[in-house]
Amino acid sequence: MTDWGLIQFHVMNQSDSIIIIPTYNEKENIEKIIHAIFGLDKCFHILVIDDGSPDGTADIVKRMMDGSFSDRLFIIERSGKLGLGTAYITGFKWALEHDYQYVFEMDADFSHSPDDLPRLYAACHDEGYDVAIGSRYVSGVNVVNWPIGRVLMSYFASKYVRFVTGFKVHDTTAGFKCYRRRVLQTIDLDRIRFKGYGFQIEMKFTAYKIGFKIKEVPVVFVNRQEGTSKMSGGIFGEAFFGVMRLRWDGWFRKYPPMPRS
Repeated sequence: MTDWGLIQFHVMNQSDSIIIIPTYNEKENIEKIIHAIFGLDKCFHILVIDDGSPDGTADIVKRMMDGSFSDRLFIIERSGKLGLGTAYITGFKWALEHDYQYVFEMDADFSHSPDDLPRLYAACHDEGYDVAIGSRYVSGVNVVNWPIGRVLMSYFASKYVRFVTGFKVHDTTAGFKCYRRRVLQTIDLDRIRFKGYGFQIEMKFTAYKIGFKIKEVPVVFVNRQEGTSKMSGGIFGEAFFGVMRLRWDGWFRKYPPMPRS
């Protein structure tokens, strides 16, 4: 490739957006999800946060980085399972250091469709929202292949959060989101306490209390086809009991002021 061709290739692969994908034993999915994201018309970059997957997930990512994706695929390897929330906090800080304007949360297992990424991006970039949530419940119950018990648990968990906190988001535990840079710059990330579903609730609630504009974008959530779910009763328990603490914070905690546009 000529020098001019290399320059054109680099410019084509520049992006204002980074997708953070936490992984633990996702060898069945990680290569496919990366190819699916990089196949979109909109150019996104990807940051994988791998918690010491013994199945070689990180090795797959690094092999892809050594190929044609070296300028838009990145990885942070951590030693062991340190929690979903801490993985995202690590990714958020990395994204801010590298000047991305739009930062996404996404699962590796295709429960979140890559085709919905441009819609979340448009809600923030084109419509001016600060947080876009890929919502399973804003237009009914859009969940495919989940056991009915898990659907009910997730749905009523969000209802419970709305009831206790007064937070008017339908899918409070959603893990498919886009943040504008200024949201993550304003939230004190080191004060976020929860690690599982509680983390998802706490980040949304904190953004809401500061005054950021939030939009729910309807998506269809499809249960993973390959690999093993990381869901546990402890994760839901953290969310359930942590909500009361968030309500208490909502009354007495001093939140950062809204940044100027």
